[in-house]
Amino acid sequence: MAVLSGLLVLFALSGAVPAGAVTGSVRVRPGDDWTLPGWVRPSPNSGFFSEQAAPEYHVDLRGLDLTWRQLQPGGPGRLRDDTTGTAEDMTFRPLREQLAQARPFWMRVFASGSSWAPGWVADECGVDPIGPDYEGRYHLPIWNECVWGRLLGLYRRLFVESGLRADPRLRFVYVPGAFTWAEFDYDIVGAAAKRGLTFEAYRSWYAHAWRDLAALFGPYRTKLVFTGEDYPWGPWGSRTDLFARQAVDAGLGVRTGITEEFDHHLGEAPSYGSRIEPDGHMTVDESLPVHDGRHVVATENECFNDCGYSTADPYYAVRQANLKALQLRMNWVYVVPGPSYMKQYPAQWRWLRLSLGKTASDSPDAWAALRDAEDTYWKDAAGPFTGNRAWRTRPWVRNLERWLVQRDVRPDGTPRRSTADVHRNVLSEENGTAYEGLRTDRAHGQTSMYFDVDERFRARRDRRPVDVKVTYRDAGRGAWWIEYEGGRSPHVRRSGDGAWKTATVRLPRPVFAGRLRGGTDFRLVTGAGDDLDVRFVRVVRRTGP
Repeated sequence: MAVLSGLLVLFALSGAVPAGAVTGSVRVRPGDDWTLPGWVRPSPNSGFFSEQAAPEYHVDLRGLDLTWRQLQPGGPGRLRDDTTGTAEDMTFRPLREQLAQARPFWMRVFASGSSWAPGWVADECGVDPIGPDYEGRYHLPIWNECVWGRLLGLYRRLFVESGLRADPRLRFVYVPGAFTWAEFDYDIVGAAAKRGLTFEAYRSWYAHAWRDLAALFGPYRTKLVFTGEDYPWGPWGSRTDLFARQAVDAGLGVRTGITEEFDHHLGEAPSYGSRIEPDGHMTVDESLPVHDGRHVVATENECFNDCGYSTADPYYAVRQANLKALQLRMNWVYVVPGPSYMKQYPAQWRWLRLSLGKTASDSPDAWAALRDAEDTYWKDAAGPFTGNRAWRTRPWVRNLERWLVQRDVRPDGTPRRSTADVHRNVLSEENGTAYEGLRTDRAHGQTSMYFDVDERFRARRDRRPVDVKVTYRDAGRGAWWIEYEGGRSPHVRRSGDGAWKTATVRLPRPVFAGRLRGGTDFRLVTGAGDDLDVRFVRVVRRTGP
């Protein structure tokens, strides 16, 4: 028995498997395959949110929107709950009516706009509106300590004294409620800098603002969601690059509004713990408190043929935006059923809903979307990619990965980018070029693709069955199969019709112990014939963890 065990390890280290150890089954279907086992349920503190609930699409979280002027029209005294408000061409019902509904909600308090804030604030603080923003509106300088102090007073009355912060229906609130659509972009800050705002004055306010809000919410600070972003387009260059991380470090959650541009600007995202490594792969530091399951990590995926964007291939745009959201470990996604194409692509949205908020230990799947994609944001800027972090393939990012990593392994496992599915400037020019899929290179000895499964997803001693779903292009001749320590799957034979298909390869008792070449767990192998294009690989637990 000891000799046999030693032979299995030797076979695994050499990349080979014992002859005749073929187990499992194969099923092929056209296109992508987003199916999950029946045991999967949504995670706590996760889901879809929007302005209006849409239960038929599992959009269960409604918006509760207010303006500062609506709540304190006459002065900093008591709150008014019987007045209406308007912002961004929306009309908001009185607070008491919105709170009368039993359904859970998320919140925005539109505060900075000159028509959102009460007139007494500008008078009392002696400030003038600044702008315009990209919709032509003007805003109060929220960094002014007087304005900020009055706004904190509103938040204290609204959330603390009324008990709203403890209301279990309140899932989260966007803060600080500033600028266009209450999103903390830097166009107004930039306009103020042209009028004399210094970096030192701005930094002085910024350094305490998020701690102020966290202290105000106390044990409920995980309901706060900062609406700014890493590496903002601001007036002071690199000095504000890591400012979003300060909000997260203060205890807030975070949200981005633009994962629709899935290849631009969001690979290196410190507030999410995402970084681009020297080999072009992205990793995520899941030890950050923002990923503890109590905080909110959110995005907004509704601008596909809306918000000034357009695409002739909405399925591709929706798919990639949702993959990007999961790569960043999101647990909440803002949607609008129509513009988000929820009716057209129900299987994709169901998979996303059941994947949000999962961790490596409880996720039903681990996956790698194989690709080479251009991040045009980093085309000319060095950013943090110097010294030990030199990004060798800049601006090309390799793959979108979640607990399954494709490894380049010599001598036979270094695939090249596929040219079978190329997309350019989807939604915008800054989204660059993406080569969806990797391809073997048999002419140069590259016959395999190697994969490493996160040990938190699949412990070394776990022998329960899994499905490996491989989305490949059924072009050319020849077969491919999966090899792992001690076994291999049946062959998947190509028909040559050129269509993208997904093969579900069931492995009854696979060993994923990191003992194949390069410390990997399994590989896709091609036999005699043509090169193979692979776009997506997903390892699915057949039974719950």
